[in-house]
Formats: sequence, structure tokens, C-alpha cells
Amino acid sequence: MFGPACNVPRKGNSGGPASRTRVEPVRGTLLGRTDGPILCPRMLALALDFAGADPVAAVSRLLSEAGWSSPEDLRIPFGQDLWPMVCQPNPALAPLAVATADPAEVLRLAFLLGLCTRVRFDPERPVLWTRASLTRRLEIYEMKEFYA
Repeated sequence: MFGPACNVPRKGNSGGPASRTRVEPVRGTLLGRTDGPILCPRMLALALDFAGADPVAAVSRLLSEAGWSSPEDLRIPFGQDLWPMVCQPNPALAPLAVATADPAEVLRLAFLLGLCTRVRFDPERPVLWTRASLTRRLEIYEMKEFYA
């Protein structure tokens, strides 16, 4: 199990009757480790705050104002040297306020969020801007030296 969401007690059967069933909390994460035999450093934190505005309309407007015709066009400035990574939702991340931020930084974060699912960052997938994808708060981890 990965991440803080693993704090759910798990039932385990020790092989005997139900009277010997144990409940043990399982807590732990490999994400964020930068030393030891398993390395999973955090590479990015992605979160945008649209202050009640429609996320898709807001980033589409910024895209148009910047002279781009499609979210796929953002691969030119922001899509170089990317590789697949693992995502973990983190609602505690402080988001970037879209209304006051540099439009280029908002478009960069929106581009990266558009390449994410809830658990995976994949630079090979199409850039998908939906209300769900643009409002996620994600930490992105590289799975270096991961053996299981």
C-alpha cells in the first residue's frame, strides 16, 4: 500500500477459525524516499485554484490568449524530457491561484495535470482538460530504483 490513505485497518486471517482473525493498522509509504534501496523522490506538486470559475473555460481562455490553438500545442514549450511517473492525490497541497498567477505557469500546470490520471502521469497520453483533471491536487513521484 502507498500513501497516507493506507491507514485503514486491514483484517487478516491467520489460517484458523474466525476467532483468530486479527485487525492491524497498516501504515507506510515508499513515496518521497530519496535514500535507501528504494528511491521514489517527489518530482512535482500540481494544484490550481480557479476560485469558482469553470476550470476548462479558464485554461482554454488562457491558451487562446497565449496564441495556442490546442492543449496539445503545449507539448512544444512544456512537454520535453518527461517520463511516466506515479501520482498521489494530496488535498492539502496549496494551489496556485489562477486569477493572479503568471498565465504561462498556469498553462504549464494545466498541461501537466492534463497528462495525469488520479494515479499516473503519462506523457504519451493525450492532454485531457476536464473539470476533474484540472482540479486535482497531485504529487508526482519518480519510481527510481524500485524493486518489489
